[in-house]
Amino acid sequence: MTSVSIASTKPSLPANSNNYARNSPLVEFALRGLDRCWLDSESRWSHIYHLDGRPEPNESLPHSDVFYTLNVLLGMSRVLNVPAQYDLATIYRRNARLLTRLPVRDYALGMALWTAAELDLDLDAEVALKVRKLLAARSAWSRFHAQDLGMLLIGVVAQARNEPEAWGRLAAPLFEYLDSHFRGASGLFMDTPAGFRRRFASFATQVYLSMACYHYGDYADDERAIGMASACVRRLIALQGPRGEWPWFYDAGSGRVLDAYEIYSVHQYGMAPALLEWAERYDVTGARGALIYGFEWVFGHNQLSRCMLRPETGLSIRSQVRKGEVESKQPRALRAIGNMLLGRSSGLIDSSGVTLRLECRSYELGWLLWSFARRDDLRQLTDHPLFAAV
Repeated sequence: MTSVSIASTKPSLPANSNNYARNSPLVEFALRGLDRCWLDSESRWSHIYHLDGRPEPNESLPHSDVFYTLNVLLGMSRVLNVPAQYDLATIYRRNARLLTRLPVRDYALGMALWTAAELDLDLDAEVALKVRKLLAARSAWSRFHAQDLGMLLIGVVAQARNEPEAWGRLAAPLFEYLDSHFRGASGLFMDTPAGFRRRFASFATQVYLSMACYHYGDYADDERAIGMASACVRRLIALQGPRGEWPWFYDAGSGRVLDAYEIYSVHQYGMAPALLEWAERYDVTGARGALIYGFEWVFGHNQLSRCMLRPETGLSIRSQVRKGEVESKQPRALRAIGNMLLGRSSGLIDSSGVTLRLECRSYELGWLLWSFARRDDLRQLTDHPLFAAV
């Protein structure tokens, strides 16, 4: 088992430190959108902002609101000028304490750890206790999905940078569990530690576990962890779509795409860039180009030739999805199983069979902020005229 003895330091900033004198147009765009998602009476951001013209566009789902709010706060931690209306410390404390009262998934606890560390805030005591109990019960780890394990490992590492004595010893066992139960032969990661479902892995699976390996490897100076993350990134880049799409569903055993859809905007402008920021740092060939190519998808370089951003509101259209599958995942699941059993790969279909999911979720804008609020080396993206169009 790897020994963790690295000094408590913050990870380095993205590729270039921020030399902006004020927020970039991209950041101001995201902040406009978050204003619309804000639920003032609850001191949090909403689960969904509907883009179909309904009179009350914000939909609240408390356990999801709370997790999304922590994700937004993570993004806000990199914003140069945070709007005065948001007291980040108060918002964090109010929402973090709800994690022990609402039916949240384990990954929300990991986000609470990570966000507190990035905001330099004390971790909520009840959350800390809940995490420690969870990690002490090894039998409970078998219920982890990739997002749970990835976010918990990232959160533990983030806390260990500030409090190595309290959290450092918890990181290595989590990484070893990831290595032994989630690594696929193809370089991609599995979704669960066991069972039929495990090899059906989403793009999110790859992002969360690769980022966890990068965070841990950077903290513990573990070349094996860095190598696992970079191998996954190289495979993802090889599977990136013809218009920069990041496909949704993979067979982690063979490393094939089982279904390209649903293609999510947040993957293009937020989550892939968050992962590729690390890949750039570790000199993964093609990482920067894949980041730019993927981002351009949301500007309209996609099969619908549709801009997925709404400058007047600061919101984004959630995804491009197969017609007939907006309300049901069953056809996608059956198709993926068939493709896996028959050894087939899947790609884009004719655009006439594709439609839009007209909603925006606040966490998506949180990832946009996290990935770009401190970058000044991609001004063709951060200063794109579309972000300033109101």
